[in-house]
Amino acid sequence: MRRWFTWSAWVLGGLAVLAAGVLLVGLRAADSRMSRKLDVPVKPVALKADAASLERGKYLFASRGCADCHGANGGGNTFVDNGSLRIRGPNISPGPGNVVAGYKPEDWVRAIRHGVHPAGRPLMIMPSEDYNRFTDDDLASLVSYIKQMPPASGGPGIVDLPTPVRVLYGLGMIQDAAAKIDHTLPPAQPVAEGVTAEHGKYVANMCLGCHGPQLTGGRIPGGPPDWPPASRLAPGEGSVMPAYDKAEAFLTLFRTGKRADGSAVQVMPFASLKNMSEVDVKALHLYLKSLK
Repeated sequence: MRRWFTWSAWVLGGLAVLAAGVLLVGLRAADSRMSRKLDVPVKPVALKADAASLERGKYLFASRGCADCHGANGGGNTFVDNGSLRIRGPNISPGPGNVVAGYKPEDWVRAIRHGVHPAGRPLMIMPSEDYNRFTDDDLASLVSYIKQMPPASGGPGIVDLPTPVRVLYGLGMIQDAAAKIDHTLPPAQPVAEGVTAEHGKYVANMCLGCHGPQLTGGRIPGGPPDWPPASRLAPGEGSVMPAYDKAEAFLTLFRTGKRADGSAVQVMPFASLKNMSEVDVKALHLYLKSLK
């Protein structure tokens, strides 16, 4: 019996040492990954001043998640704060304390489309995989709108990750946006706006960060442990799309945040999604229903 206890003590001690080693390696690797330099050559987009472009930029800001992270006025917003995890988007308005005052035109492209800070490090939490396929016109309209927003007070972003998340990130089990994106892809070509599968595919790019590149759903990378997994939008076992056979039911989901059965959906950014146009929502529905 004494031998068994001795053996168990050695095993437990070894496991504790191993766990401490993994923890230390993961944290050091996380610091290294967060500070790594990424050389992403980009071309600036031509900023716009016409009313139609600024209105388009305002629509994209309100409907594509920008306001959820940066606030409706661009001054910043704390969108996760559960005690162990705190994330606040920075001030990107022209107001005091903003983090974009020194941005050159190409810096906006690098940050939004590629998830890379002007200094070359990855931008943490920035969901650039959702914005990488913006056309040049849409990206220019969005940036032009942000630059002429009324000044709002705010400060830098806050990314306070709990130790387990940092370790998983350091070990490569959670990727930042810059690591997910193919930076060699040329900008997407314009698609005629309308209730078509082609336009719906363009709109669906905003879903990739949470629902995955194949829209198969699963755990949301870096999300708090109490967040439910993202739903499967692609066809296959477990897909939620059979519950939305009609586009009107899908539109109701976006407007109310409630499923077809009336239950509320958690986590989805309906503060932004409710602002999506009927054309965009119905085109997205048509595209999702057309997937094989």
